[in-house]
Amino acid sequence: MRIAVLKETASGESRVAASPETVKKFIALGATVAVQPGAGDGASIADADFAAAGAEISRDAVKGADIVLGVQGPDPKALNGANAGAWIVAGLDPFGQRSRVDDYAKGGFEALAMEFMPRITRAQSMDILSSQSNLSGYKAVIEAAGQYGRAFPMMMTAAGTVTAAKCFVMGVGVAGLQAIATARRLGAQVSATDVRSATKEQIQSLGAKPIFVESVKGIEGEGAGGYASEMSEEYQKAQAELVSSHIAKQDIVITTALIPGKAAPRLITDAQIATMKPGSVIFDLAVAQGGNVEGSKPDEVVISHGVKIIGYSNTATHLAADASALFARNLYNFLSAFWDKEAGRPVLDEEIGDAVRLTRDGKVVNGRLLGA
Repeated sequence: MRIAVLKETASGESRVAASPETVKKFIALGATVAVQPGAGDGASIADADFAAAGAEISRDAVKGADIVLGVQGPDPKALNGANAGAWIVAGLDPFGQRSRVDDYAKGGFEALAMEFMPRITRAQSMDILSSQSNLSGYKAVIEAAGQYGRAFPMMMTAAGTVTAAKCFVMGVGVAGLQAIATARRLGAQVSATDVRSATKEQIQSLGAKPIFVESVKGIEGEGAGGYASEMSEEYQKAQAELVSSHIAKQDIVITTALIPGKAAPRLITDAQIATMKPGSVIFDLAVAQGGNVEGSKPDEVVISHGVKIIGYSNTATHLAADASALFARNLYNFLSAFWDKEAGRPVLDEEIGDAVRLTRDGKVVNGRLLGA
């Protein structure tokens, strides 16, 4: 069983899909691991570190590979030389890169999309969305603090008192919860909202103030698999009114709302931005999927009505070392959980295998894609 680790080629991608730790663990399972030169440079992992862990450093790492690991889906042309039926295990962006998925099928590869991992208890350690979103929520607050021209905590000084910044987090998934915790640690007054009523207690447990629509019943939002779903029109209207009155008082706003397979929902309009104080900062974590904030642009600082709007097309890569370490563990946890010692390779079960498998035997087989 040969596992290949590719050097990422996507613009701005600094992460790597393996670490010296996971290389050692794969070898202990009986696999051989080949890493392309420079694969870990962006994550501060030298080729020598991979070699010391037992990996082969080779430009032809993919030659004869049974499994190819990536952070983002590799170009199908980069897979030339891999064995027939080789597994492609990575974040494959199935909806956004559908043509690439079709190419994997044509090439005879079995593409496994890690972002389709079901949110069930036994798969938590395999969930790349959670591990990367956790870091992204932290980074969003740190970057917002860097752009904000004032201090976060209240400070009592001989020259007077500095008031604490007010931070509002919109969307309380993994990224939102970490954003709340980080803003609290920095000393801000934090509030948060979400379409899922169950998050109210989570917000309070982190010491933040929940901001929820109370007048509308029957909210749509407890989506399948633990993800938020689209809101009813009545709820959207009520929430917009509530947010408009609250956002005008905020110094920092972090938006995190995403719906799998669809454009990010619009949470903040230009009119709402105009009510905010000059010098306020909005970090749009969904900017790469169309944005939660009107006017936001990936990797640019947009100034609208005196408010700075920022957001990265790939937030996790700005913490490449930690993001890679967690991502690599997700992949190892996934493959090792199904490792069959007799077969000398992983053998997937139906529950998780059918959820993540996009292609097999020359065809696209995933129901979520076939129904899209």
